[in-house]
Amino acid sequence: QMQLVESGGGLAQPGGSLTLSCAASRNIFRIYTMGWYRQTPGKDRELVAYITNSDTTNYDDSVKGRFTISRDSATNTVTLRMNNLRPADMAVYYCYAKYPNGVRTDVAWGQGTQVTVSA
Repeated sequence: QMQLVESGGGLAQPGGSLTLSCAASRNIFRIYTMGWYRQTPGKDRELVAYITNSDTTNYDDSVKGRFTISRDSATNTVTLRMNNLRPADMAVYYCYAKYPNGVRTDVAWGQGTQVTVSA
Protein backbone atom coordinates (compact mmCIF):
# COMPACT_ATOMS: atom_id res chain seq x y z
CA GLN A 1 0.00 0.00 0.00
CA MET A 2 1.42 3.33 -1.07
CA GLN A 3 1.45 6.09 1.55
CA LEU A 4 1.70 9.76 0.63
CA VAL A 5 2.53 12.51 3.09
CA GLU A 6 2.06 16.12 2.09
CA SER A 7 3.62 19.24 3.50
CA GLY A 8 4.04 22.91 2.69
CA GLY A 9 0.55 24.37 2.64
CA GLY A 10 -0.28 27.55 4.46
CA LEU A 11 -1.03 31.22 3.95
CA ALA A 12 0.27 33.39 1.14
CA GLN A 13 -0.62 36.85 -0.08
CA PRO A 14 -1.88 37.35 -3.62
CA GLY A 15 1.15 37.31 -5.85
CA GLY A 16 3.08 35.27 -3.33
CA SER A 17 4.51 31.78 -3.50
CA LEU A 18 4.19 28.46 -1.74
CA THR A 19 5.78 25.08 -2.30
CA LEU A 20 3.95 21.82 -1.67
CA SER A 21 5.79 18.54 -1.23
CA CYS A 22 4.53 14.99 -1.38
CA ALA A 23 6.68 12.18 -0.02
CA ALA A 24 5.90 8.65 -1.14
CA SER A 25 6.53 5.56 0.97
CA ARG A 26 7.89 3.68 -2.03
CA ASN A 27 10.38 4.33 -4.74
CA ILE A 28 8.63 6.62 -7.23
CA PHE A 29 10.65 5.39 -10.17
CA ARG A 30 7.96 2.86 -11.07
CA ILE A 31 5.00 5.12 -10.35
CA TYR A 32 3.10 5.94 -13.52
CA THR A 33 2.09 9.46 -12.58
CA MET A 34 2.11 11.68 -9.52
CA GLY A 35 0.40 14.97 -9.19
CA TRP A 36 -1.94 17.30 -7.40
CA TYR A 37 -5.65 17.87 -7.31
CA ARG A 38 -7.39 20.65 -5.43
CA GLN A 39 -10.84 21.02 -4.00
CA THR A 40 -12.97 23.85 -2.66
CA PRO A 41 -16.16 23.42 -0.63
CA GLY A 42 -19.09 22.23 -2.71
CA LYS A 43 -16.98 21.47 -5.78
CA ASP A 44 -15.40 18.37 -7.24
CA ARG A 45 -11.67 17.87 -7.11
CA GLU A 46 -9.91 19.34 -10.11
CA LEU A 47 -6.59 18.26 -11.53
CA VAL A 48 -3.90 20.89 -11.10
CA ALA A 49 -0.78 19.23 -12.44
CA TYR A 50 0.90 15.87 -12.87
CA ILE A 51 4.24 14.40 -13.85
CA THR A 52 4.84 10.99 -15.39
CA ASN A 53 7.66 8.52 -14.85
CA SER A 54 9.25 9.86 -18.04
CA ASP A 55 9.06 13.41 -16.62
CA THR A 56 6.29 14.54 -18.92
CA THR A 57 4.29 17.25 -17.21
CA ASN A 58 0.77 18.54 -17.65
CA TYR A 59 -0.95 21.56 -16.12
CA ASP A 60 -4.45 22.90 -15.89
CA ASP A 61 -4.77 26.03 -18.00
CA SER A 62 -5.47 28.11 -14.90
CA VAL A 63 -2.00 27.43 -13.46
CA LYS A 64 0.17 27.26 -16.58
CA GLY A 65 3.12 29.57 -16.32
CA ARG A 66 2.67 29.97 -12.56
CA PHE A 67 2.99 26.45 -11.13
CA THR A 68 5.83 23.98 -11.68
CA ILE A 69 5.77 20.30 -10.80
CA SER A 70 8.93 18.27 -10.40
CA ARG A 71 10.02 14.99 -8.90
CA ASP A 72 13.08 13.72 -7.11
CA SER A 73 13.56 9.96 -7.31
CA ALA A 74 16.35 10.07 -4.73
CA THR A 75 13.95 11.28 -2.04
CA ASN A 76 10.72 9.82 -3.50
CA THR A 77 9.22 13.29 -3.49
CA VAL A 78 7.11 15.32 -5.86
CA THR A 79 7.06 19.08 -5.46
CA LEU A 80 4.61 21.70 -6.67
CA ARG A 81 6.04 25.20 -6.76
CA MET A 82 3.24 27.77 -6.88
CA ASN A 83 4.10 31.32 -7.88
CA ASN A 84 1.97 34.40 -8.39
CA LEU A 85 -0.80 32.92 -6.29
CA ARG A 86 -4.34 34.15 -6.75
CA PRO A 87 -7.36 33.99 -4.44
CA ALA A 88 -8.83 31.47 -6.90
CA ASP A 89 -5.96 29.09 -6.03
CA MET A 90 -7.20 28.81 -2.47
CA ALA A 91 -8.22 25.20 -1.85
CA VAL A 92 -7.26 21.96 -0.18
CA TYR A 93 -4.55 20.37 -2.30
CA TYR A 94 -4.30 16.59 -2.54
CA CYS A 95 -1.31 14.66 -3.77
CA TYR A 96 -1.97 11.45 -5.68
CA ALA A 97 0.03 8.63 -7.19
CA LYS A 98 -1.03 6.14 -9.82
CA TYR A 99 1.15 3.06 -9.52
CA PRO A 100 1.38 -0.59 -10.48
CA ASN A 101 0.22 -3.02 -7.79
CA GLY A 102 0.64 -6.55 -9.01
CA VAL A 103 -1.52 -6.96 -12.10
CA ARG A 104 -3.61 -3.90 -11.46
CA THR A 105 -3.14 -0.14 -11.21
CA ASP A 106 -3.94 1.56 -7.91
CA VAL A 107 -4.26 5.17 -6.86
CA ALA A 108 -3.08 6.52 -3.52
CA TRP A 109 -4.03 9.87 -2.01
CA GLY A 110 -2.44 12.16 0.50
CA GLN A 111 -4.34 13.61 3.42
CA GLY A 112 -4.68 17.07 1.89
CA THR A 113 -3.05 20.37 2.74
CA GLN A 114 -4.77 23.75 2.92
CA VAL A 115 -3.59 26.61 0.74
CA THR A 116 -4.99 30.01 1.68
CA VAL A 117 -4.41 33.08 -0.46
CA SER A 118 -5.42 36.27 1.24
CA ALA A 119 -4.15 39.77 1.89
